[in-house]
Amino acid sequence: MKLPFFAAVFSVWRMVGRREFSGVFCTSKKQLSGQRWPDAEEMRGIYQMGKIILTGDRPTGRLHVGHYVGSLKRRVELQNSGEFDEIYIMIADAQALTDNADNPEKVRQNIIEVALDYLACGLDPEKSVLFIQSQVPELCEMTFYYMDLVTVSRLQRNPTVKSEIQMRNFEASIPVGFFTYPISQAADITAFKATTVPVGEDQAPMIEQTREIVHKFNSVYGETLVEPDILLPDNKACLRLPGIDGKAKMSKSLGNCIYLSDSEDEIKKKIMSMFTDPNHLKVEDPGQVEGNPVFIYLDAFCRDEHFEKYLPDYKNLDELKAHYTRGGLGDVKVKRFLNSVLQDELRPIRERRREIAKDIPAVYRILEEGSRKAEQKAAQTLAEMKRAMKINYFEDKELIAEQAERFRTEME
Repeated sequence: MKLPFFAAVFSVWRMVGRREFSGVFCTSKKQLSGQRWPDAEEMRGIYQMGKIILTGDRPTGRLHVGHYVGSLKRRVELQNSGEFDEIYIMIADAQALTDNADNPEKVRQNIIEVALDYLACGLDPEKSVLFIQSQVPELCEMTFYYMDLVTVSRLQRNPTVKSEIQMRNFEASIPVGFFTYPISQAADITAFKATTVPVGEDQAPMIEQTREIVHKFNSVYGETLVEPDILLPDNKACLRLPGIDGKAKMSKSLGNCIYLSDSEDEIKKKIMSMFTDPNHLKVEDPGQVEGNPVFIYLDAFCRDEHFEKYLPDYKNLDELKAHYTRGGLGDVKVKRFLNSVLQDELRPIRERRREIAKDIPAVYRILEEGSRKAEQKAAQTLAEMKRAMKINYFEDKELIAEQAERFRTEME
């Protein structure tokens, strides 16, 4: 997204005026009064300010259909939309280690699993930067600085952190790294100047925390970082897909997932064992679709054309729901339909994954190149942060000259 020249000039004027030249374009207030306009590099940064995506996943296992409808499918659509200037997709291995520090091999082995799922779903290394979190050391330094801007009580109030602690039975033994992961996630997002973060509903508190950190940093040190916006799935059913056991969240740790790489037999077996309405004991009994995982999955995956192909007695999902609600429709028939729908969706992903897996070294080359590009971007942002914080001592020639003059004067 490129601004017209005069719009860019106006943006410079507005930014300079609002901050009273407090270190945005001037290295000190002595250069004040607008007499120094931004140099070519600074002007280029404003003139080419664009739309940037950052998102990712923890490599603690293969990705499942909850990841797919919650974020992954949307990432591919956004990648191919042409609306974004930069797209960064992160395999968050450092984040995964916060609750797997005693089992690093689990993380190590699953990096390739996540990468294969990414590529099989359609993420294209020519359009998106796929990288590994631990290969971008600048993220650790940024996290360290952000820790000074967040209180312990604020982290304790984060609902996602609270629910994850409860789910893992951490209680008082919570690792510090896990407790502070909203801060490290803020570093992940801001390092790439992300404007948009496509995630599932459970990540909303994390994005809110990131926005707070950005606001605090910019308030203290001057406008440097970008406040991101969350992008949730359009389909309400995709916000948080329940597990096949009816639990509130599909989770690898709970073992209630349908994986993108599951075989046809595995998918069918899992669907036929899915939790439904416990009061729907006989075919003729009225059934409940609200909170029924089978119908939630149909909301997320099925389209009208699926009925024409697999269940022509119904025109659409509304008709199927109405029949189930009034009674006379068995769970097995609905599950068989869901199986056909999911097989259609996952079969091409599974086949592409199998082909890509024939050249694992090529996948690692993609991740290595992506990590190199990601580090370059993060290093640029970190340098801007350190200039804003005035801890760029060796490149601050004015500071050195000023102190040299002061000590020279004192010694005379």
